Amino acid sequence: MNTMTIPPPLRLAPVAVTSELRADGSRILRSPVALAPHARLVGDWLTRWAEQAPQRSFLVERRDGQWHHLHYAAAAEQVPHIAAGLLRRGLNAHKPLMILSDNSIEHALLALAAMHVGIPVAPISPAYSLLSQDHAKLLQITDLLQPGAVYASSPQRFAKALQAIGHESLIFSELLAEPVSAAVEVAHATIQPETIAKILFTSGSTGSPKGVINTQRMLTANQQQSLQVWPFLADEPPITVDWLPWNHTFGGNYNFHMVLSNGGTMYLDGGKPVPGLFDESLRNLSEIAPTTYFNVPRGFDLLLPILEQDAEFSRHFFSRCRFFFYAGAALPQSTWSRFQAVARTYTGADVSLISSWGATETAPLCAAVHFPIDRAGVIGLPVPGCEVKLVPAADKLEARVRGPNVTPGYYRNPELTQAAFDDEGFYCMGDALRFLDPQNLEQGLVFDGRIAEDFKLRTGTWVHVGVLRIQLLAACDPLVQDAVLTGHDRDEVGALLFLQAAATALPLSELHERIGRALASLNASHGGGSATRITRALIQHSPARADAGEITDKGYINQRAVLTRRSAEVERLYIQPCDADVIVATQFEPTTTVST
Repeated sequence: MNTMTIPPPLRLAPVAVTSELRADGSRILRSPVALAPHARLVGDWLTRWAEQAPQRSFLVERRDGQWHHLHYAAAAEQVPHIAAGLLRRGLNAHKPLMILSDNSIEHALLALAAMHVGIPVAPISPAYSLLSQDHAKLLQITDLLQPGAVYASSPQRFAKALQAIGHESLIFSELLAEPVSAAVEVAHATIQPETIAKILFTSGSTGSPKGVINTQRMLTANQQQSLQVWPFLADEPPITVDWLPWNHTFGGNYNFHMVLSNGGTMYLDGGKPVPGLFDESLRNLSEIAPTTYFNVPRGFDLLLPILEQDAEFSRHFFSRCRFFFYAGAALPQSTWSRFQAVARTYTGADVSLISSWGATETAPLCAAVHFPIDRAGVIGLPVPGCEVKLVPAADKLEARVRGPNVTPGYYRNPELTQAAFDDEGFYCMGDALRFLDPQNLEQGLVFDGRIAEDFKLRTGTWVHVGVLRIQLLAACDPLVQDAVLTGHDRDEVGALLFLQAAATALPLSELHERIGRALASLNASHGGGSATRITRALIQHSPARADAGEITDKGYINQRAVLTRRSAEVERLYIQPCDADVIVATQFEPTTTVST
C-alpha cells in the first residue's frame, strides 16, 4: 500500500482581472491589485537573508560525489571581494562581464558580484562555445558586448572559444582573494533601479542573437509580482533541484531569483532532459525532495515513466513538493493528465501543475495561473503592475505587454528597440493569446501559438502551428515525443515526427499504422478544413540535435532550425508518387460499407 503525503493547500492570490475594451477592438487586461513596494536591487535580497538566516544553504552543488553547500552568510561575504577584483580589472557599466560556463556556485557569485557594483553580466549559452565549430554566434555576441572580461569554468575545455574571441578567462580564486576596496562601496552606491543588471541573449534562431537589457527594477519587480500571485512562497523557503540554464530567463531570472528573494535553497542539477544526462537529474531527485519543481515539458515527459513505475522514487518526490511548474513550451494534455494521475496516487489529490507566460524581454513573468485548473495550456491572468494588450490580428489576438518588468530595449541596438514597441509603449511579444472562456475572463488566458511560426497554405489559409502541434502530440500519444509542422506555400499540412524512446522498438509497419490511424482520427474531428488536417507525416530516425540548434538549451524543439536543416525531409513529404516512408493519413481513414 502506498503511503500518501497530503501537502497543505497552497496560499494563492484571489482571482481578479479588469478588462478595457477599446473602439478599435483591442482589449487591455490588468490586475486590479497594485504592485506592492519591492527590493531596490537584486543584492538587497542577499543582504537580507545573510542577516536573517546566515547559516541556511543558498546554493548546493555536487562536487566529487558529495553536496557542497554555500550558505547565505558566506555568499554575502565573498561577493564584495569578487566585485573588487572585477573593478580593479577595469570592468564597469560599459564593459560587461561575459560568462561562458554552465550553472555553478562560481557562476552565481560572479554574477551577484558584478551586479553589486553596476557591471552588467552576460551569461552565454555554452553551446556557442562547445558545440559550434565556427563560433559564429559567440563572435557576434562578443562584438556587440565588447566585454571587459570573460569567465570560463574550465579554460582548457573552453580553450577554442576563448582563442576565437581573443580573451583569456578570469581566474576565480584570484578574484576571491582580492581585498575589498573603497571602490566597491562607491560603485554600489551609484546603482539605480534602471541600472543594467544583465544582458540575456535570445536564441538567434531567426538571425543574430539579440541582447535583451534586464534592469535591476525589472528583476526585483518581477519577483514581487510573483510573490503577490503566489504568496505561499513566503510561507516556507522554497527548495528546488534545478537544471535550467542561467543564460535563459526561465532558469537564470525566474528560478534563481525566486530562491534568492525568498531565502530558499537551490540544488544545482548537473543533469538535463536529454538522453545520457537525465539519469543525473533522477539521481539528484532521489536524494533531494524539492518543495517546488520547475521543468520544461520535455523534462516532465522523461520523468513520468519513472514516477509511474518506481514507487519509492515517487513517494520521495511527492513527499513535500507543493508546486509543479512548466514553461518554455506547451505541455500536451496527455502529459498533464498522466502527471495528475500519478500525483493522486501518492498525495491523494490533484497537485498544482501550472504555468505562466512571459519572455526574455519581460523578466519573464507577465501572466500566471494562481487558481485551480483542470487542463494544460492555461497561462493565467496578468500579474499586478503588468498590463496585457490583445490586438486583433487576422483571426487571432496578438499580445503586447507594458509594466516595470518589461525591458527598455536591446543592448546597443536602437533600431531593433524602436521596432519592438508600439506607439503606446507596449512590447510586442509575437505570441497570440485567447480566452479559455470569453464569457468568463477569470478562467484565464490560453497560449494560442507564436505568430511568427504560423504559415499559410497555397490556398491562403493560415495554419496555427502551436495549437495543431499540441493536438497532434495528444492524438499520437504515447508514440510521438515531438513534431514539426510543414506546408508553407503548399496545399496540405505535413509533419516531421520525433518518436518517444519506447516507440522506436516497435516494428515500422505497426508504427505507421498506429500513427496513421491517429492522424485520420484527428483529421476527422476537425472536419474538412485543410489548415487543421495533417495529411502526411514522416518519422525522423535521427534525433533532433542540440549541436545543430534543433534543440534549445531549455530542451524544447526549434521549429525553424529543424525545417532548415531537414529541408530534404520536408521535400520527401510532398514527392509524387508518394515516398514509401511517408505515412499518408487518408490511407487509414475508416471506410463505410453501405448495405442494401
